[in-house]
Amino acid sequence: MKREWDLLHTPGPTPIPPSVDRSMSQPMIGHRGEKCKELMQDIAPRLKPVFGTSGDVLVITGSGTSALESAVVNATQPGDEVLVVVAGAFGDRFAQICQTYELNVHRLDVTWGEAVKVDHVTQALQENPDIKAVFVTHCETSTGVMHPVEAVAEKVKEVSEALVIVDGVSSIGGAGLNMDASGIDILVSGSQKAMMLPAGLAFVAVADSAWKVIDENPRPRFYLDLRVYRKQLMAGQTPYTPALSLLFGLQEALRLLEEETLEKVYERHELMKQMTREAFQALQVPLLVSDEEASTTVTSVRPETFEAEQLRKLAREEFGLQLAGGQKELKGEIFRVGHMGYSRPANVLQYIGIIEIILKRLGHTFEPGAGTAAAQAAYLDFTRED
Repeated sequence: MKREWDLLHTPGPTPIPPSVDRSMSQPMIGHRGEKCKELMQDIAPRLKPVFGTSGDVLVITGSGTSALESAVVNATQPGDEVLVVVAGAFGDRFAQICQTYELNVHRLDVTWGEAVKVDHVTQALQENPDIKAVFVTHCETSTGVMHPVEAVAEKVKEVSEALVIVDGVSSIGGAGLNMDASGIDILVSGSQKAMMLPAGLAFVAVADSAWKVIDENPRPRFYLDLRVYRKQLMAGQTPYTPALSLLFGLQEALRLLEEETLEKVYERHELMKQMTREAFQALQVPLLVSDEEASTTVTSVRPETFEAEQLRKLAREEFGLQLAGGQKELKGEIFRVGHMGYSRPANVLQYIGIIEIILKRLGHTFEPGAGTAAAQAAYLDFTRED
């Protein structure tokens, strides 16, 4: 049966709020005109609290990976020793980018499905005192782990002078980070996840400590030269042609975050996480990640009595429910449920109900309605007034 729409619950891209869609349909404007300048000047200060910083957040037309690459090319130079925490596909991507730019990469490999231990980062820095930067992923999208990046940053600052560079692509907008207080030097993200936009914008927040390194870095760079973005932002511009429709959408997405308040946004994501996890536990379907280390934006499920890909296939074909599969060494072993951005507890009840039907199709044994009941109980417990 042909469908004109899907129930999109992948960890990116994510659904777009109708008001954001409408905002992106505005008539085109000149990117060097006064209207664009006013747009950028409106957006720039409103991004700061989302990143937990008082510094500027640069906007690049590109994917989240362009933000990762911009951090590497601006803050390091060939031959620098760097430490990269690799606990999934996106930590590995950070390592690959660093290797591409001829850095001396020390990998801190962590079991996929587990969070990095702060003491292990400290030990790696003590064993390699010349490390210039530590790269770590906040939410490792491929596993559904939330790494303790604030604690990592604070410890790094205690024992070294290394920069702390964080991938927040699938967490910013769905989990709070205090960049300034924790000592994170560069925090990057993308538009197509909890920020409730299509892919095409990348964000780079840079602390003063990192600007000093960037300004003194002799490495050649062009499109991703953050110094140029900073200079142009001061004039209410971007150095190169921006994705104007996405900027209109970003303006509206920020309005929605502000209207709900960031505190409530983060509470909503925590609630959806709890509802989803307790539902699968009630359905006796194992989860990949512990409760303590689980992400607020994506949940990874590792079934034992049926094939993950078969569930994804049936959910897609019968109900149009789009779930994500595993990546690299977890391919075929897990499926991932995105609950971020334009997603509400009602959506959790919807996809849990659908998944229960598919589990029946697959012959998985459970008490009918157990997952939905557990999700409802989690909701009631979370929202109960004191």
